[in-house]
Amino acid sequence: MDDVVIVGAGPVGLMLAGELALAGVRPLVLDKRPEPSELPRANGVIGQAVDLLEQRGLLKGARRPPRFPFGPVPLPLARLDVPLRTVVIQQPRLERLLAGRAAELGAEIRRGREVRSLTQDEQGVTLHVAGERPVRAGFAVGCDGGRSLVREQAGIGFPGTTDDEVLRLGHFRGRPKLGGLARGWNEFPGGRVLLTSLRPGVHIVAVREKGGPGEKGGAVTVGDLRAALRRVTGRDLPLGEPIWLTATVAQARLAERYRAGRVFLAGDAAHLFPAGGSALNVGLVDAAELAAKLAAHLAGAPARVLDAYEAERRPQAERTLAHTRAQRALERLSGEEGAALRDLLGEVFAHPESARHLAALLHGSTGPYAPPGAPARRRRRRPTLRASRA
Repeated sequence: MDDVVIVGAGPVGLMLAGELALAGVRPLVLDKRPEPSELPRANGVIGQAVDLLEQRGLLKGARRPPRFPFGPVPLPLARLDVPLRTVVIQQPRLERLLAGRAAELGAEIRRGREVRSLTQDEQGVTLHVAGERPVRAGFAVGCDGGRSLVREQAGIGFPGTTDDEVLRLGHFRGRPKLGGLARGWNEFPGGRVLLTSLRPGVHIVAVREKGGPGEKGGAVTVGDLRAALRRVTGRDLPLGEPIWLTATVAQARLAERYRAGRVFLAGDAAHLFPAGGSALNVGLVDAAELAAKLAAHLAGAPARVLDAYEAERRPQAERTLAHTRAQRALERLSGEEGAALRDLLGEVFAHPESARHLAALLHGSTGPYAPPGAPARRRRRRPTLRASRA
């Protein structure tokens, strides 16, 4: 019987595997995809996740950005001593780093293994895998995304809301022809258009609109993106050679609990945020904290140590859900009212204390954080944020 089986070999599942292996536990990772994905679903890491990956020797080149977006309003951080730092790294490369580290430390990663169901009893969890014998483990962790089968099988609710706007996005090779549009977000009566680039020779085009024909999420074609551009802007925009296209609908959801007996949730299986930039940050730290609790219990700590995972991480997800909902509200508010509010907030954010507070919020600072095994004298303290009372 395995000590811990992790369902999902995305960044959070691989981080959890590496942290468990580092603590002396040999986890098993099951992923239904036969090969690692090469899709650039995420393009960088921020905040506490940067600190964690640096401490593990996995990332270099973190920087404190001169400006960072809070929804559509930039935070001016150039001359401020704030904890928020960023690293640009696309998800496929991050997954390769995390998978290599986990395997080197002794974790086993099995791809092409689809978990169909699971059951649990007082001694462990049984996972039923398509075409194979059941897998037995002391604990199971769902790192299998927003549509988590593990969460569903564990009977954990996932309340929240789904946006009524669809975002169609594509990565393209070549030099973009802006067609009179500015870099960044461009606002129109029927929606918004983003033009940006994260690496030389590749540009990103995104269209956000309310409703619109076709599916609101999943697969999208170049024709779909062109049609959306035409509906919103009234013009055609040369796009270049497509690399990757997708359509997404923002969701704001939080699992009712992070644990059901011997089954735990981490990452998108536990929370979905409606604004970008926070999911990986929160999910990777989820993984580090859960690994510490599981390893401690397997080494002999009382069972109550497992309850500390939800007690520590769910409040951070609640806080992140609140500020990403605020960011999304700022994005959605259009016309003169929206412009006036964004202008006013730009003035507020120019005050150092306001910018520091929001930078700490985006960083994920809720108290001191140190990965398992770090000497106490070297632990780095971070500013503590307290939720205001209504």
